[in-house]
Amino acid sequence: MNEDKLIPVILCGGKGSRLWPLSRESFPKQYINLEEKNNRTMLQNTYERLIGLENLDKPIIICNEEHRFIAAEQIRAINIKPKTILLEPFGRGTAAAVTLAALKAIENEIDPHLLILSSDHSIKNQQNFQKSIKEGVKFSKQSKLVTFGTIPEYPEVGYGYIKTKNPIKRNAYSSEIIQFFEKPNLENAKKYLEDRHFAWNSGIFLFKASVILKEIKKYHPEIFQICKDSIKNSNLDLDFQRIDKTIFEECINLSLDVAVMEKTSRGLMISLDAGWKDIGSWNKVLDNSKKDINGNFVKGKVVSKDLQNCYVRGENRLLVCVGLKNLIIVETNDAILVIDKNQTQEVKKIVEELERKNYKEGKEHKKIFRPWGYYSSLVENSKWQVKKIVVNPNQALSLQMHNFRSEHWVVVSGRAQVEIDSKISIINENQSAYIPIKSKHRLSNPNSDPLVLIEVQSGNYISENDIVRFEDSYGRVEKGDD
Repeated sequence: MNEDKLIPVILCGGKGSRLWPLSRESFPKQYINLEEKNNRTMLQNTYERLIGLENLDKPIIICNEEHRFIAAEQIRAINIKPKTILLEPFGRGTAAAVTLAALKAIENEIDPHLLILSSDHSIKNQQNFQKSIKEGVKFSKQSKLVTFGTIPEYPEVGYGYIKTKNPIKRNAYSSEIIQFFEKPNLENAKKYLEDRHFAWNSGIFLFKASVILKEIKKYHPEIFQICKDSIKNSNLDLDFQRIDKTIFEECINLSLDVAVMEKTSRGLMISLDAGWKDIGSWNKVLDNSKKDINGNFVKGKVVSKDLQNCYVRGENRLLVCVGLKNLIIVETNDAILVIDKNQTQEVKKIVEELERKNYKEGKEHKKIFRPWGYYSSLVENSKWQVKKIVVNPNQALSLQMHNFRSEHWVVVSGRAQVEIDSKISIINENQSAYIPIKSKHRLSNPNSDPLVLIEVQSGNYISENDIVRFEDSYGRVEKGDD
């Protein structure tokens, strides 16, 4: 058995609703560039900061079905082929996710170290981060369950805490764990700040696959068995492994902390002195951003005067800001958020209210990503819609039909191959194609440059549900979004 391999397990679930309107259920924060220091997304940075670690293996990615092609494309873009991409039909907490990953990791009779990472963390000091991981591997070899904690910088109420037996020191210091604490109120957070036995809980773990499985089986045998059966009855779909939905639905929703770490005698904390932040809210994004002398971060088409301690991000339109303090302002093409930077934990409640009122802006962006590229809704009505469609090089939409709408395509950049009722033609820039209702059709880009076109839909029912697929390169031969 290979005892030395280090497999990153990257958890990509979650809606990221606290970072609305930039992050939404259709395209959450882990797939967005929020760190500004490079052009990488948070998911890509999560893996790349590990490069250089000894015995580093390919990652196991865990995400939900809706985001599978986004995750796969972003990992491919940094030239990494994951061991597998496990698709959870719905979230059941980190205990179940880690169990699935550990069962997958030992399939080939190896017992690697598993490094459990959330895909929405920021790490400022890669060298110190890797130093703590290397220290963790030493204890993982001793069958310890290692978690990592950061010495608090201020009384944070948005993080969980870990209390250790010995006072915490920097520089990858290890200590036994006394207790885990959930997110505290401000009064307790101030007490924890003064007590050198308390650390922020990073939610990063390191252990042998066999050891964590043994502990999960010991404390929650039902989670172990459900995950084992879910893997056994899973099926492969291209680069993805779909967990059995019916079996997995019975799994309880628990964090790894609650399920195992609060109970086990094998727990150990190692200090993480690497500028760690969980980018879970807009005030954390501001804290993590490079600011001007007045404490402001400004990005986009922005004209400002007399700003103090503000985060201003414009994605499309001109923003003019004058005489503002302590505000978060985020503009997208269909929504604008303006909120006091000390109230950003309330954004999640705002999103929940949007969903209750059936505002689709609460969940969806105007820009929707697909495995072949993306489309943006430009303008719409109950009986018509105009979209911008971008098809990546050498990609194609499914062979499909619509029962209630016709479509008109106008190529504005590139060269399109169009199939309509088995007849194939090429249309160039400034040329168009008409697709009648109930015609089988497919749009392809056989070229090395992106294809850009404008689509006009017209009919009695304008919805992405009006798609019947006959053939598809991405395994989606069913009704649904394209």
